[in-house]
Amino acid sequence: MAIGESIFDIAYLITVITLGVLMVRGSRGNGQYRLFGVMAIVLGAGDSFHLIPRVFSQLTDGLTNHVTALGIGKFVTSITMTIFYVLLYYVWRKRYETEESGALTASVWILAAARIILCLFPQNAWTSANPPLSWGVYRNIPFTILGVLIVVLFFRKTRNGEDPAFRHMWLAITVSFACYLPVVLFADSIPPIGALMLPKTCAYVWAVMIGYLDMKRSVSK
Repeated sequence: MAIGESIFDIAYLITVITLGVLMVRGSRGNGQYRLFGVMAIVLGAGDSFHLIPRVFSQLTDGLTNHVTALGIGKFVTSITMTIFYVLLYYVWRKRYETEESGALTASVWILAAARIILCLFPQNAWTSANPPLSWGVYRNIPFTILGVLIVVLFFRKTRNGEDPAFRHMWLAITVSFACYLPVVLFADSIPPIGALMLPKTCAYVWAVMIGYLDMKRSVSK
């Protein structure tokens, strides 16, 4: 299982970073696709801080001997995931050429800032073998609200079939959160729930592929 998960993690990192680089290089001046590519690179680069130590731990002397590295990796990933959703909001704005909404943009930035600030509190005990569940809940409240906001924005733009290429973007994000939140809440008490991180990861690959395939279609035209 350790080998299988390690292969999966490495394949995921290579896939999203490669797709991100291809989108940046192939965007041909299109700001939407270039931003989407940067978003994918941020996703992969941030997750590597957690997944690479995890792979190393599983293939050597076990996770319990690398608690500090894994905790720091989770902290970095928490920050970069927040940035990922801020960038996705700006992809939404560029794609649908929406009029400037100060209140909406402010809400996105306030939620992102709240998430990052909560992650910085020492009470999170990132490098502890038994970090408090309460702070895991606190820091994920603004993050979840931000995710729901992004889901609603994409759903409202695609529900009538007006943008078939992105019609499943809202669903990919929904699946990622539906798999992520149970892990936050119950993985410590029910370890098998941690397996939900696999479909959560697949949902992020799905989201990146939506943007990449749309760019390929656009360029071919």
